[in-house]
Amino acid sequence: MLIRREIPIDAPAIAEIHRGAFAAHYAEDPAVTEPPEVALVEALRADESWMPTLSLVALENDTVVGHILLTRAGIGPFPVLALGPLGVDPDRHKTGIGSALMHAALGAADAMDEPVVGLVGDPVYYSRFGFVPGARLGIVPDEAEWAEYFQVRPLTAYDPALSGEFRYPAPFYAL
Repeated sequence: MLIRREIPIDAPAIAEIHRGAFAAHYAEDPAVTEPPEVALVEALRADESWMPTLSLVALENDTVVGHILLTRAGIGPFPVLALGPLGVDPDRHKTGIGSALMHAALGAADAMDEPVVGLVGDPVYYSRFGFVPGARLGIVPDEAEWAEYFQVRPLTAYDPALSGEFRYPAPFYAL
């Protein structure tokens, strides 16, 4: 497996990855014809929060089998990163691709001296990568209903004085 930056020709394959990875989450809702994560990635590419160096794909035999995205977010006036979405080809689940993408993305963010990565997701899954409930570090989401699943990962440049309300890039609020 190779993990590298997304390039423009990867966009259709990335859309397919997220379509497959998230379809089961919306299977019970007939109003959802396509997982919103597909449109989210497109919207983030066009947003000022887009950081092309932090949109990564996992390749097996030149085929995109996974994708992870970090974009610019904020805690008050301080720049931080938002993670999401993370998607893996459903046929490749539980093969280490998601973990490899997470480690690559967190390593890249750390190398760029980013202080914190925030996300809304399964606490059991993300705790294995060092994510903790945001409230434990005084960082809370700006949407109260996200609080139970909101987590942060402090990186090497983290300063404990960094606290407050976490704000995602604008496209996340259109989900």
